[in-house]
Amino acid sequence: MKPLEIYVHIPFCVKKCNYCDFLSAPASKEERQEYVKSLCKQIRSCGEAARAYRIVSIFIGGGTPSLLEGEQMTEIFRAIRDTFFVEEHAEITVEMNPGTVSEEKLKVYQTAGINRLSIGLQSADNGELQVLGRIHTFEDFLETYWMARGMGFGNINVDLISAVPGQSQESFAKTLRKTAELSPEHISAYSLIIEEGTPFYKIYGERPYVPDCEYPPLPDEDCERQMYYDTKRILTEYGYRRYEISNYAKPGYECRHNLGYWNRTEYLGFGDGAASFMDHKRWVAGETPNLLTIEDEMEEYMFLGLRKTEGVSIPGFEKQFGKAMETVYKKVLADMESKQLLERQEDFIRLTERGIDVSNYVMSEFLL
Repeated sequence: MKPLEIYVHIPFCVKKCNYCDFLSAPASKEERQEYVKSLCKQIRSCGEAARAYRIVSIFIGGGTPSLLEGEQMTEIFRAIRDTFFVEEHAEITVEMNPGTVSEEKLKVYQTAGINRLSIGLQSADNGELQVLGRIHTFEDFLETYWMARGMGFGNINVDLISAVPGQSQESFAKTLRKTAELSPEHISAYSLIIEEGTPFYKIYGERPYVPDCEYPPLPDEDCERQMYYDTKRILTEYGYRRYEISNYAKPGYECRHNLGYWNRTEYLGFGDGAASFMDHKRWVAGETPNLLTIEDEMEEYMFLGLRKTEGVSIPGFEKQFGKAMETVYKKVLADMESKQLLERQEDFIRLTERGIDVSNYVMSEFLL
């Protein structure tokens, strides 16, 4: 049986955050129940294809999956386990926001086999949380975090965002330290991107910024870059290792589901807007699958694999494609190495620290 990951999208939230461009929106209880019913039907329809696979990880993302009632989450996992063979030690994650969970829900999660929680903190500064449009305070987060710990959850991720409007280098450093002192097993630290279609885009993207007491200016590029450097420096002090451009973990707690994406493990997505990758095809729910060419797959191998700090395997490339990496990418590799953006480490090609700073540029060079 081949390894397969499952992603389930729950597109519901209490309110849309000012920076969010994900497929999510508030919904009534009736709408949520209809969605779960449809979702379970979609999962069960994969019965025949499921026989060839074993599930190595499941990720329930959103939106805010923790808005679902406990029974609704139970229904989803019943459908998954009735349809697929889930490995005994599969990594099973659910995203949640502070203030949307209870001890009752956490007990349901444990019964369902959920063994990893991903909590959206974003900032330990209540003023910054208000600017972001979050529904919680830092104190709400602490209540949720310690509730989960008290219930026995031993694998917790905390999401953080840097370059928040009005944020200083010092305030972000405080967020990093306050989070790391709680000793979660994993920390994801992303830099804010102003996306079209979001409230922030109307303020910061469409026109020159006009000073506003409610929405302060964005940190400048130098400050943003320093926050990025501080993330690695501070989290390293607390025993975290960066294993992917924006992700840090205690030893042995790297997110297996995310690593599956970077390693091109096959995955099935269920729910509105969910993406899938199987049998050399990629598609989004409701769309026609797109068959990847060998060139497409080589490109993906490079630009996805280079997100990992260990980089991409040279012999792995040849084993998968029947061609030496040097043969396909000789000019690009020589150019990136001469610019000190890539380096060789035994059987791997990886980004240098300088290369990580301009990773989007480096990865784009591997498009054939």
